[in-house]
Amino acid sequence: MVKLYGGVFSRASIVKWYLEELAIPYEFVTLDMQAGEHRQDGFLQINPFGKVPAIVEDDGFQLWESGAILMYLAEKYAKTPLSAEKRAELNQWIIFANATLGPGIFGEENREREMPRLMTALNSILEKQPYLVGDEFSVADVGVGSLLLYIPIMLKLDLSAYPAVLEYMKRISDRTGYQNSIGKR
Repeated sequence: MVKLYGGVFSRASIVKWYLEELAIPYEFVTLDMQAGEHRQDGFLQINPFGKVPAIVEDDGFQLWESGAILMYLAEKYAKTPLSAEKRAELNQWIIFANATLGPGIFGEENREREMPRLMTALNSILEKQPYLVGDEFSVADVGVGSLLLYIPIMLKLDLSAYPAVLEYMKRISDRTGYQNSIGKR
């Protein structure tokens, strides 16, 4: 079983969503971030930086950083074996979400310049296919989709110029895995 550590409103919900999609048994350990539980010795043994999310498996394996956790879970628990090329393609999307999309949308200093460029390219991709890497939902959709779905919650930005992105957001937010994790808020 996987133990997932996170706060109520933290990026742990992204990992939770993927665990739900994979139908992997897990325990969500809620840390009281306001009380500083993520900075106490017990949790610092799991992540010395005191950040969530982090996972611990039954065999003692520990991992932190949402993107790394998503990549690991896809590698270990994917229902079909992944070729090196498919793994790289999925990882590219997860890294894009964390290193490019997140800062481009949520970094106020970057948003005006970056958001139209990023959203136009995503819209173009999603006009041709239902998911980021083709016809099947994948870990790439969790990584990128979770950030897109935070836009209406946190920023209230007008996305009407990107209809394929809006359709994609609706499609992935209707998934049971999303509804059982992030959608519960």
